[in-house]
Amino acid sequence: MDKLDHIGIQYVPGVGPSRAKMLHKLNIFTVEDVLYYFPRRYEDFSCVVPIQAALAGEKQTIEAHVIGISEKRPRKGLTITEIGFSDGTGTLYGVWFNQPYIKRQWQKGILVRVSGKAERKYGRIQMSSPMIEAVEKAKPGLTGRIIPFYPLTEGLQPNLFRKIVNQCLQKYGARVEDFMPEKILERFHLSSLSRALQEVHFPQNQIQLDAAQRRLIFEELLVLQLGVGMQKKRGKQDVKGIQHQSDGLLIKQMLQQLPYTLTGAQQKVWESIKKDMECSYPMQRLVQGDVGAGKTLVAVLALLKAVESGFQAAMMAPTEILAKQHYQNLSELFSPLGIKIDLLSGSLTPVQKKHTLQGIATGEIQVVVGTHALIQEGVTFADLSLVITDEQHRFGVKQRASFQQKGRMPDVLVMTATPIPRTLALTVFGDLDISIIDELPPGRKSVKTYWVTSEMEKRVYGFLEKEVSAGRQVYIVCPLVEESEQLQVESVVHLYTYLKENIFSHLTLGLLYGKMKSEEKESVMHQFYEGNIQILVATTVIEVGVNVPNASVMVIKDADRFGLAQLHQLRGRVGRGSDQSYCILIADPTTEEGKQRMGVMQSTSDGFRIAEEDLKLRGPGEFFGVRQHGLPDFKIANILRDVALMELAQKASAEILADNALSQPAYQNLRMEIEKRFSNKNICSN
Repeated sequence: MDKLDHIGIQYVPGVGPSRAKMLHKLNIFTVEDVLYYFPRRYEDFSCVVPIQAALAGEKQTIEAHVIGISEKRPRKGLTITEIGFSDGTGTLYGVWFNQPYIKRQWQKGILVRVSGKAERKYGRIQMSSPMIEAVEKAKPGLTGRIIPFYPLTEGLQPNLFRKIVNQCLQKYGARVEDFMPEKILERFHLSSLSRALQEVHFPQNQIQLDAAQRRLIFEELLVLQLGVGMQKKRGKQDVKGIQHQSDGLLIKQMLQQLPYTLTGAQQKVWESIKKDMECSYPMQRLVQGDVGAGKTLVAVLALLKAVESGFQAAMMAPTEILAKQHYQNLSELFSPLGIKIDLLSGSLTPVQKKHTLQGIATGEIQVVVGTHALIQEGVTFADLSLVITDEQHRFGVKQRASFQQKGRMPDVLVMTATPIPRTLALTVFGDLDISIIDELPPGRKSVKTYWVTSEMEKRVYGFLEKEVSAGRQVYIVCPLVEESEQLQVESVVHLYTYLKENIFSHLTLGLLYGKMKSEEKESVMHQFYEGNIQILVATTVIEVGVNVPNASVMVIKDADRFGLAQLHQLRGRVGRGSDQSYCILIADPTTEEGKQRMGVMQSTSDGFRIAEEDLKLRGPGEFFGVRQHGLPDFKIANILRDVALMELAQKASAEILADNALSQPAYQNLRMEIEKRFSNKNICSN
């Protein structure tokens, strides 16, 4: 008998090849995919009230007949569709804007259930864009209850998809195999898998829905924690890495030539890295540290440790700008020590690239800095023992793993200036040991942050004039390169021209944005670094990779258009010198969320608190921008909402791994499920 993940969706009654193609757009290919395609939300159609008893401002359901359908076009680009409903106690009107297809879906005389927020407007009761279920035509069991709503593709109607889900449950529900061991189900009071799948799609009541979601969320988090935990355990126990020697002369020379000593936090993290590098298993460590906390110095010491142990080391950055800056900074530090360092990036000429690749292959180049070009085919290392990736959230798990294949399981150190909330770090980076540099170097002044409205813009420009007159430099950041009618925000090119011609015509301005050629960007950044440009007007291209200690002011236009983490990163571009620095947020937020972001930025410079707030406001799906490739998707869990279940799953995972329970027959199905979801058969290999 075929397993559910082997039964194609086209063979489900009522689907066929044509509808199967629409389902494929949702990544639904099998019966199992349907069962694990969870509702995005639910509407409770079970409690029906008479129209005359409908309460204004509350969500409720009425059962009534359609008594009329009309469409109005008061002006170009606006269509208003109205449907009248009557149940004998009164009349209610449903109103839809620019959804003309609504009138084609319903006919006069049919009995429907209508759910939405009732309002009393213009002397009548109405609902804006309510949900409608046909009582007479709906499949038995799909109306008069809690109704699931799914994210669907064009052409796939909600009622049809519910019927497909119901068909799968009715025809194949009895064949669902529960991979969770009985011991786990009993200990954590979890529903069986078949029951949970039935009730997450079509719950009879809220109690059933809560129990079904709890089972499926716990399952998802446990599989994730076990998967990354096994990666970590296997990396430490089953794979032999490179054992580096104790600190030698190079590290001592580096520490002696520094004009300052390591902070307590830097010293603690460095001790952890040293211990990892001197062990026989490969290091897998994430270093988190706010902007300016001194992560680069810790990375420098790790690079030196690899070199003086007789090996090569590599450092990968997400952008060419950042890679070049790391190369320049490391060259200044390493050249006096006689260390050969080179840069590998996409902008090299064929001759330059060939020469660099030869140096890497022969071992002549001891330290190489580059972009993702480092992990491409054709890059061969003589003896790579350490890989450092900067701004780790820009890279995925698979990219990290591909780097390890360039050597004899080299140590991996990943760094990020984006503070990552604890729950998210444990989820996304569960295969890594985590270190935090939570202390700024002595003498570093905090950046004073102010939020002003656009009415204050001229006063802001006056303040910039004073800062420039005092010999300091300024960033002004815009969110867009070109004008947009949809977003009423000023483009960087327009602002640059306006400021240059009208406000700061006597000063030297520079323009920097992502679409410029690499040589142009490099030239502008170099001029700003040298002090030849006094005010740099830019997009977020300067979010990472620009270090100008003389820059004292960061002005961010339309700041409410940015996420908190990005605002914090931009603010981190100033405050790198001895002068007091400022961040000025110019914004006229129209939403409560926008106002909250501005308030958070003014109230704290703690990157971890900002990260927590950003996660609450934007959600985990957008936090990194790019999903961590190699990890299963979250289909139902939410790490903000489900922190308690996350902690339970972590506890259960730790116990299962400590007892080596996955090797027991009772856990065999769970082990197979982990393999399937991670799409990596080696993850569970002994």
